[in-house]
Amino acid sequence: MKMAYNNSMDTIKQKLSGLPDTPGCYIMKNAEGQVIYVGKAVNLKRRVSQYFHANVKGEKVRKMVENVADFDYVVAPTEIDALALESNLIKKHKPKYNILLKDDKRYPYIRVDVKNPFPTFTISRKVNKDGAKYFGPFMGGVNVKEVLELLNYAFCIRPCTVSVIEGKPKKPCLNYHMGKCLSPCSGACSATEYRARVKKAMEFLAGSEEGVQTLLTERMMKFAENERFELAIRVKAQLEMLEKIRLKRLTDIPRYLSADVLAYETDGIFATVSMLFVRAGRMLGVENFTVERGVEGESDALESILLQFYAEGKELPEEIILAGNPTDFEGLKEYFNVLHGKNVQFTFPKVGVKKSLLHMAHDNAREYLEKNVEKLQTKTAMTVQACTRLQSLLSLPRYPKRMECYDISNISGVDKVGSMTVFIDGEPAKSEYRRFKIKTVEGANDFLSLKEVLLRRLQKLGTEEESRFPKPDLIVIDGGKGQLSSVKNVFDQLNITDISLISLAEKEEEIFTVGKADSLRLDRRDVALKLVQRIRDEAHRFALSYHHTLRDKRMVAETLQKIEGVGKEKAKLLMESFHSLEKIKQASISELQAVNGVGERLAKDVYAYFHKEKKEDGE
Repeated sequence: MKMAYNNSMDTIKQKLSGLPDTPGCYIMKNAEGQVIYVGKAVNLKRRVSQYFHANVKGEKVRKMVENVADFDYVVAPTEIDALALESNLIKKHKPKYNILLKDDKRYPYIRVDVKNPFPTFTISRKVNKDGAKYFGPFMGGVNVKEVLELLNYAFCIRPCTVSVIEGKPKKPCLNYHMGKCLSPCSGACSATEYRARVKKAMEFLAGSEEGVQTLLTERMMKFAENERFELAIRVKAQLEMLEKIRLKRLTDIPRYLSADVLAYETDGIFATVSMLFVRAGRMLGVENFTVERGVEGESDALESILLQFYAEGKELPEEIILAGNPTDFEGLKEYFNVLHGKNVQFTFPKVGVKKSLLHMAHDNAREYLEKNVEKLQTKTAMTVQACTRLQSLLSLPRYPKRMECYDISNISGVDKVGSMTVFIDGEPAKSEYRRFKIKTVEGANDFLSLKEVLLRRLQKLGTEEESRFPKPDLIVIDGGKGQLSSVKNVFDQLNITDISLISLAEKEEEIFTVGKADSLRLDRRDVALKLVQRIRDEAHRFALSYHHTLRDKRMVAETLQKIEGVGKEKAKLLMESFHSLEKIKQASISELQAVNGVGERLAKDVYAYFHKEKKEDGE
């Protein structure tokens, strides 16, 4: 790929004449140089030129074009490469006029760590690209915790994450005696036997229910015969859960159908998306999204939505059912094949069961839109409109799309930390938050600590790291004039003139700006003030939580280092393995010895230290 920039061109018209007839991405920018729209094209010249022709455009497109002062483009070898690049650029810049998918709720999945020789089944609300298998989402009255219980009783899958070390068997736990685990950690079953159970459990989660009812019924009867009535009652509850799952199957959906059904509805201002999930003929439920901004037509909007949804690691089904033109999705089909190594069939039904499912999805999206318009309006007022108002009130030279806020936390100068929180278009971008350990400041000095943190952050500007840490439009400091002055010194030192800087003093909620002696006091109900308060409170919370983490780690390390033979490194190894002092106290000698670098003698000393302490406490 080749990045083509030409800032010497005088007009957009000149740049249009130089566009190639090749696939690629185009990046629209406003007068301040902010990226406001990213798109992909099979033919860059034809696609980009269409925006600047005099033909009739939709209101949103016209508004976007009016704000375009310049554009860049990236030439890509194929349409698939252009799709991949478009996805990355949208993630990076979150452009004002692109479709941005907002998840209404994170429904739970069941995660299977298939890379582990003895896999565990756990609950996850996020699907990651980590090599694990994910099943779900679970919704519509199906409790995912009860499904895990069902798996334990039906297939004896271990419910814990205790490490299984061959040749070092552990004592079987209560789950083994309750018939809920094969206990591979004690050597009661082989890896082959355990993996066979895992395979059957995964087949069940994928929709195959054959034999599960029989298996549970047999176990229930066996418990009853042995007068283990409490366990029999628990298995009976699992049979009831199995029936609830079975009832999710709609009578007219063929058992072979596994598909996601996508519907998009808009009132011209706001839009929603509804996704129905069908697996092995069973309706798992629905997931709703709000769609923010966007100048795309429906077909392009659907493509953008699918790109964002499945690029985040969500399970790609065998089939995606939606309305639209089949030719619009051929490139996306190839892209998903490259991304997921899986062929997906796009279906555009006109009649039959699939058309009925599509109708159901559209009805759901319309209802969700109608019920959430007021909520969407309020959210817009508190985010994008609040940013616009803040720009006006503070006379900021540019719209504060990316805001960063900094705070310092310490107690008497110990465990000093700084935090950076990020809001984009008035909403928290938590994946971009950063924490800093203060390295150069002695004692409790918030001014010097702020200077250190801001130097470390702002020195990344103009380097390769700026792609990971984009330049903010506005920096907010938690504090008053003193804190503001400290950070202004950093700006002067680095010759930064294109980032706005303010501080918010908590007591009176006064906003201080550079070069003005008087503070700005806004009405407590003002959305602009509430926005600045939200990012300040986030920075304070984030710094405080990091401070507590470091303090707790230091206190645990100090406790462990009281044990003969445990220094900084051994204490670190123990903490990395057990994650808390309480778990170290509860660990057996064999579990302690399983930690790398901890021999039998040291394991016995650690065990004796904590059990001696318990004995003394009891005396």
